[in-house]
Amino acid sequence: MTPRTSGALAAAIVMLVASSPDAAAQGGGPRTAAGCPLEPAQFHECAVAKMNAFDPPRTADGHPDLQGYWERAFTSQDVEEHGADGLNTQPGPSLVIDTADRKIPYQPWALEFRKGIVERFISPLASCLPPGIPRDIVAPGGHQIVQTPGYVMHLLEYSHSYRIIPTGENQHVASDVKLFQGNSRGRWDGNTLVVDVTNINGRAWLDNAGNFVSDALHVVERLTMVDRDTIHYEARLEDPKVYTRPWTMVSALVRNKERGFEVWEQACHEGNHAVDGQLELGMKPFLGATPR
Repeated sequence: MTPRTSGALAAAIVMLVASSPDAAAQGGGPRTAAGCPLEPAQFHECAVAKMNAFDPPRTADGHPDLQGYWERAFTSQDVEEHGADGLNTQPGPSLVIDTADRKIPYQPWALEFRKGIVERFISPLASCLPPGIPRDIVAPGGHQIVQTPGYVMHLLEYSHSYRIIPTGENQHVASDVKLFQGNSRGRWDGNTLVVDVTNINGRAWLDNAGNFVSDALHVVERLTMVDRDTIHYEARLEDPKVYTRPWTMVSALVRNKERGFEVWEQACHEGNHAVDGQLELGMKPFLGATPR
């Protein structure tokens, strides 16, 4: 990586990390949630028993009340385990819980394509594009969940991103419609909100490290309260174009109790010169990856 490339990338990554109110928490914040270690595999093992026994507060229509402001346990530097370096400014564990090496099970062509991806392509988040699914849950900025009968809304401070998730009998849109955030359809499975996500365009990354998906991605998310202040978030990713098998990532969401906290407008595009610098270096927008 040349010094000029490094500088342009660093500027983009600083913008992504600095926009998060909990960016420092990955290195030195609370290390437990609901009495469980935050390390994803340990959190999953500990939280499952607790959330099965927990009777959550409920909305007027009888469903678990997930509403409020939430903070991610880890920043979206890298879904896989990583140390601190020029791009991954904070070390973090792997969010992958069900592969032997805790790594994403890429097909050989995809693993090769990922090499040097952050030097060849401009990060979609640096371009202020929607974070995509499942990164939406661990993306920079404040997070808010709002519920009404028949709908769950996830509001994200970063770049005004949001999802409105119907929880009725709604069908997915036609398969030829492709979206950054995909098409989300929810249902309640006991105390768990299950969200089926299809119609993804494959142009968003999972993290700053350039872990990627294709337009064949199918995600099933599960959000379950462990206690009043903790949500167990699980996403199962299946992408036959990119991965050798389905895999699962897990993270904790912890309630933000800061007095007076609000999700504000984030003017991501205004004054964003990081992309100009990267274009001058010959880097290209990421428009998706095609199996080779």
